[in-house]
Amino acid sequence: MKKIPFLRPNLVKKEALLPYLEEIETSRMYSNFGPLNKRFEKRVLEEYFDNIGDAATVSNATIGLILAISACKNPKGKYALMPSFTFAATPLAALWCGLEPFFIDIRPNDWCMNEELLEDTIKKLGNDVAVVIPYATFGTYLDLTFYQQLHKSDIPVVIDAAASFGVRGKQGHFGKSFPGFVVYSFHATKSFGVGEGGLVYSGNREFITKIRQAENFGFSSDRTSNLLGLNGKISEYTAAIALSTLDVFEEKIKKRKQIYSWYVEQLHQNDLLSKGWTLQKTEGDIPHQFMPLTCPKNIHNHDIITFLKNDQIEARTYFSPPCHLQPLFSKYPQTSLTATNQIAKQIISLPLWEEMTEEDVRKIVGRLVSFK
Repeated sequence: MKKIPFLRPNLVKKEALLPYLEEIETSRMYSNFGPLNKRFEKRVLEEYFDNIGDAATVSNATIGLILAISACKNPKGKYALMPSFTFAATPLAALWCGLEPFFIDIRPNDWCMNEELLEDTIKKLGNDVAVVIPYATFGTYLDLTFYQQLHKSDIPVVIDAAASFGVRGKQGHFGKSFPGFVVYSFHATKSFGVGEGGLVYSGNREFITKIRQAENFGFSSDRTSNLLGLNGKISEYTAAIALSTLDVFEEKIKKRKQIYSWYVEQLHQNDLLSKGWTLQKTEGDIPHQFMPLTCPKNIHNHDIITFLKNDQIEARTYFSPPCHLQPLFSKYPQTSLTATNQIAKQIISLPLWEEMTEEDVRKIVGRLVSFK
């Protein structure tokens, strides 16, 4: 029986890397914002952000979150407001910056942070709010209007856009021109995967200048530390993978969108969406990392995961348990998390990777139909 893994990363092949590797051998620059890294940042800014603002690569998105939070947090604040329905990296980054996570419930349709609850919490906490960290759940083109207003009112905002690189909407690429920080992941499992890496973007060029300094030990021009920093740079080898991936990224996006459309077609054909199965309400064109949906309320998601596993189909439950139910974060404050807790019981993430076939999708959905 053919096994269908949950994720099967598909990084660029060695032949595509060779020209860039030859450049590294010629330049003998291997890190420290080398020529390939600079070229990648320049291309990203031109091709995805219309030369608005600036962007800096980072060694991974968690480091990117730490750098961004550290750069903008309210020094008198105590709390980092965020959804619990997110990856552990988000509250971990807040903790590393000396803050406490404060978990806000999500909306039951798009699974993004409930802005009404968030606004009420901000009013109650006042100056104790150090930063707000919304998550663009699974890459949806989150409307950032509310968060732009927060930024204008001097409440720092860092967008966790881990799965959002390559996502486009009516205003162009997700995050374009946002005046705070937007952090993207380039982990191997992401649609734009380089192994390990990430990107911090801002519509404010000065913010990114500060990020570049902070990720290079806080060094000023005379190589003395005058800013809280760390080593968050990528190597030229990672930049070579990133440039090679950029060359073929549009084709990768098409494949992922095609596989997602097969899933939606099969869900409709098998009438599952009228039987309690639901899709996330999303906006924009998304190069999906995996296929998220929720099962009916009378079924527990872990039972379905086990059922699929018996047929050699690997599925996951991102994000179940949500952060507030994980031991490290369980003590931190929260709003009512009714929607978060309900979605966490129902969420299922199905396989989606670029070499999948339509027959693979038919098999997976067919097994969902047969679940009793």
